Amino acid sequence: QVQLEEFGGGEVQPGGSLRLSCAPSGGLVSIYDMGWYRQAPGKERELVATMATGGNTKYGDSVKGRFTISRDDAKHTVYLQMNSLQPEDTAVYYCNVYLSLIRGGIAQQGMNYWGKGTLVTVSS
Repeated sequence: QVQLEEFGGGEVQPGGSLRLSCAPSGGLVSIYDMGWYRQAPGKERELVATMATGGNTKYGDSVKGRFTISRDDAKHTVYLQMNSLQPEDTAVYYCNVYLSLIRGGIAQQGMNYWGKGTLVTVSS
């Protein structure tokens, strides 16, 4: 069973930086879109950034110019570099990956997977 696990969350002061990473485990996969979403207390989950297979990126308006998404396809890993963090960036950050399991050399139907989330706290 494929699982996603996020790494790199924690507490940082305003203006600081953190780098999140996420990779699937539990099977041979072919990965398509990868991305990050976040959910702050009392708010709905929102887009942070996504990156398609071809490299096209999309960012939420509140993080443009501060956050950068990247991926290493050889490692099946997606990263989120977060700079100039502000208290309003405090949230649980979730990894999201659309992938296909490879069984017997054949890609199965694509499915969307979510990680369990990692908490990012920006506080002085």
